[in-house]
Amino acid sequence: MPHARRTPLLRTLLERIGVALAGRAGARLATHLGIAVSRSSLLRLVRALPDPQIGSLKVLGVDDFALRRGHAYGTVLVDIDTHTPVDLLADRSADTFAAWLDEHPGIEVVCRDRATTYAEATRKAAPNAIQVADRWHLWHNLAEHVEKTVAAHHSCLRHHNDIPSKPPGGSGPAADLIQAANLAQASRRENSTLVTRTKARYQAVHALKTQGKGIKAIMGELGLSKDTVRRFYHAGTAEELLAHPRAGRPSALDPYKAYLNQRWNTGLTNASKLYREITEQGYRGNRATVARYLAPFRPLRAAPPPTPPIPKVRHITSWILRHPDNLDNDDQDKLKHALAACPHLAATATHVTAFAEMMTGLHGNRLIVLVMSFRVLWLMF
Repeated sequence: MPHARRTPLLRTLLERIGVALAGRAGARLATHLGIAVSRSSLLRLVRALPDPQIGSLKVLGVDDFALRRGHAYGTVLVDIDTHTPVDLLADRSADTFAAWLDEHPGIEVVCRDRATTYAEATRKAAPNAIQVADRWHLWHNLAEHVEKTVAAHHSCLRHHNDIPSKPPGGSGPAADLIQAANLAQASRRENSTLVTRTKARYQAVHALKTQGKGIKAIMGELGLSKDTVRRFYHAGTAEELLAHPRAGRPSALDPYKAYLNQRWNTGLTNASKLYREITEQGYRGNRATVARYLAPFRPLRAAPPPTPPIPKVRHITSWILRHPDNLDNDDQDKLKHALAACPHLAATATHVTAFAEMMTGLHGNRLIVLVMSFRVLWLMF
């Protein structure tokens, strides 16, 4: 072009930078290369490029993505053979995806998530295509169930702690001390705001459900989100929803409990003084939390021996799902202790390992046996 300000070679270079790095990062790289260009100019060059030819596809990956999270979503289509995106759709409706499939016949396999929208479109426009789930969604779904299982059996770890034969100080057997502390802690969990609210919401949702009302009607009446109502609506019992609340949340007092126990057994039983001491050490909670923690020790005039903190649900879940080679020695020891404390968690870890080996090794012929094993495991719960 006679009036062009860039040579064809320079334009090609900027186009490749824009495609690889987009606007801001691309502009920074171009500056280092001695080329003055703005991020907007790079984006204009990318938008002006012709769309690549799709060609023939046999294995298609489909998933949604957020144009504006929580408001507007589109659909991304990927050629699984080459691992490259081939098209973007303006929404994630079944009709839009079905129309695209009609324009691109010959799809043999559709790799999708569990959304019924894409399944419906595939059955309509490509009935001969095999529908499969991708490994990410399979592992993600498995992780959700593993987390629920760990939360449901988290109490096993609490009951597995060894009881020493002698109390650390004062009178009264150590077993009574630990039992009193555990009962008080269980009472606090059962009467916590989160557990009480979960029970109340379950009763309210199912009371409306028995009246024949659907999820949308319950949303409007209770003022809850769709995901919350759906979770309570499909729960068989309130116990299914109480696993995480009963597992407990991290407390600001946790790092100071061993110190409080030790100071109590040396004779300092004034909650206010103990509160001031740990405040000087960095505690940011209130005095009432300290007083509630110390209350079970008063009748027996002694504190139970400090016990190692119980790993959180998310930590145990992460240890089970990660490859053993990616765990340090400390995490491996904690996982072994957790699995030894609960046979249900040990069985879950065994099945997760078997599923990971099947998935990474592409041993689909083992799926039926593994599914039957999982069903037996869920019946045990």
